[in-house]
Amino acid sequence: MDDEKRQQDDWANSRKNRLPSFTEVLSRRTRPPVDLFMFYLFLQREGAEDILDFWLDVQQHENLCRAYFKDVRKSGRTIKEDWPQYWDYARRRGSIYGTVRRGATHMAAKSTSPLPQHNTGGSEYNRVASASPEPPRSGTPFSLSRRTPTLFNLRRASRAPTIIPRSAAISRMDLIASAERIFYRYLSPAGNTVNSDENHEIYLPPALRIHSFPLNSSQEPRSPTEMSLMAQVPDMFHAQKEYCFRAMEQDAFPRFLRSKAFGNLTPISALVRLIAGLVILWVGLAVAFSLVFLDYELDPILVFLGQSETTPFRTLTMREPYVKKLLLGRAIWVTVLVAIFTTALTLLFWAVPGYRL
Repeated sequence: MDDEKRQQDDWANSRKNRLPSFTEVLSRRTRPPVDLFMFYLFLQREGAEDILDFWLDVQQHENLCRAYFKDVRKSGRTIKEDWPQYWDYARRRGSIYGTVRRGATHMAAKSTSPLPQHNTGGSEYNRVASASPEPPRSGTPFSLSRRTPTLFNLRRASRAPTIIPRSAAISRMDLIASAERIFYRYLSPAGNTVNSDENHEIYLPPALRIHSFPLNSSQEPRSPTEMSLMAQVPDMFHAQKEYCFRAMEQDAFPRFLRSKAFGNLTPISALVRLIAGLVILWVGLAVAFSLVFLDYELDPILVFLGQSETTPFRTLTMREPYVKKLLLGRAIWVTVLVAIFTTALTLLFWAVPGYRL
C-alpha cells in the first residue's frame, strides 16, 4: 500500500505543471477530479459510457490472453506446441502480444506496447458474415446510445481489473467466452443482444464491424474452420479498441478536461445554481431596498470551498496538483470580481440615507 501511494505521488509530482494525458487517465495514474472514475461519470452524463466500458472490457480480455500465454510459458511448453493454429496465425499476420517471432518457437517477453503490429481485428469474422443485413447506425461513437442517461446510477468505473482472480489455469475456452461476451454486449445489433434489456451497442466504422461470432463458448471448436477462427480470438478486438481510444481521446477527453480542470460543477448543478442565484438576487435587491428604508447596514459574506462535484450536489476533495493550481487562480480572479461588484453595490446602498418610516 505504501509503495502504491508513493508511486501515485511520483506520478502526481511529474504533472505539477501540466494536465494529464488520456493514457494516464486510463492507466489509473491520475487523481480526482481527473481520474478514471470522474471520466466515467462524465461519459455517463452524456449517455456514452458504453464506449469506455467496451475499451475496459477489451483490455480485460487482452489481459486474460496474456495470463493464458504466461501459464503456457510456466508449463514449459511453447506456443507452437500448445496452440499451433494461433502460432501460425501470429507468425503470418502479427500479434499485439509479441509472443511469436519469425523462426522462433519460444514465447517472448510480455509486450508492453499497446499498438498492433498489423490490423488483425476481426477481418475474417467480417468475411464470414459479409452478406448479413445491417441496420442503420449513427455517425459517431458518442451518438449511438438511444437511452436516457441516468445521472444518479453510479455504476462501476472500472470493468478491467489489473489483477485477474482465478483458481485454475486459464483455458482457450475461457478466451472464447470472454470474446463472446464482448461481441454480444457491444458489437451485435441491438435487437439480437443476448440476456440484456438495454442497448449497449457501440458505433464502429464499416471496416471495423464484426457481424457474427461463429464460435460457441459451450462447445469446443473441432473443425479446421473453427480452429482457424479461434486463433483470431486473442487479437480479435484490438483494432476496434484502438478506434475507441482515438475517438475518446479526440472527442470526449478534451471536453472532460475543460469541464473538470477549468471548472468544478456539473451542468445540472450549474443551472440550478444559476436559477437559485437569480432568485436570491431578486430577493436580495428587494430586501436591500427594505433595509435602506429601515436604516440597516449590509455585511456581505463570501464563502469559498475547494471542492469538485462528482454528481449534482455531491463533492470530493481535489488532489490533482496542477488542477488545484488552475482552479485556485480562477477562484481568486472570480473572488476579486465578486468582491468588487459586491463592494460597489454595498457602497451604493450604504450611501443612500436611511429613513425609518
